[in-house]
Amino acid sequence: MSYQTLSDNLLADRLRSGDKAAFTEIYNRHWEKLLAIAYNHLKDKSAAEEILQEVFVSLWDRRYEVYLDSVPGYLATAVKFSIFKQISRRKRQKVLLESNYTIAAIDPDDEKIYALFLQEYINGVVETLPEKCKLVFKYSREQHLSIPEIAGEMGIAEKTVEAHLTKALKTLRVALRSSGILLLIASEHLIK
Repeated sequence: MSYQTLSDNLLADRLRSGDKAAFTEIYNRHWEKLLAIAYNHLKDKSAAEEILQEVFVSLWDRRYEVYLDSVPGYLATAVKFSIFKQISRRKRQKVLLESNYTIAAIDPDDEKIYALFLQEYINGVVETLPEKCKLVFKYSREQHLSIPEIAGEMGIAEKTVEAHLTKALKTLRVALRSSGILLLIASEHLIK
């Protein structure tokens, strides 16, 4: 079987079952574009390569628990978040070195960057949700519809809307907790 002819979705399914050849094909198919994204942000080839290694090692380590609705979208979001973490670490190290290890306040621009990366990460997680669950979440959070309004819009029971919303929020909480984003942001905000 030629893995090169398989769609990203089929490769993702095979990856979930531990198929190393599917993982290799995902890597071969996407590494160049991801390296370009990382390099564009970091302007450092070895740092960009390190980011890619981190993302793909994480993907392999989490292969049984990650559901990829969009392989390129998931990988691009993971790379961007890793870039954010690296930039954040560099800034923190620089501030600590410049201030002789005294702790500095967070720059308002940093907060905007955190918010942007957090929103991108959340959007990436939402894209991995089942279609109806994703739609319920978007109606609730983006269009600010109430549960009865969503039920009317989708033609489903309110209890079904509640179940989908509960599932979406639980998925987000688990993803944020397992990715370390909440810890990273919390630790950044504790530096005052």
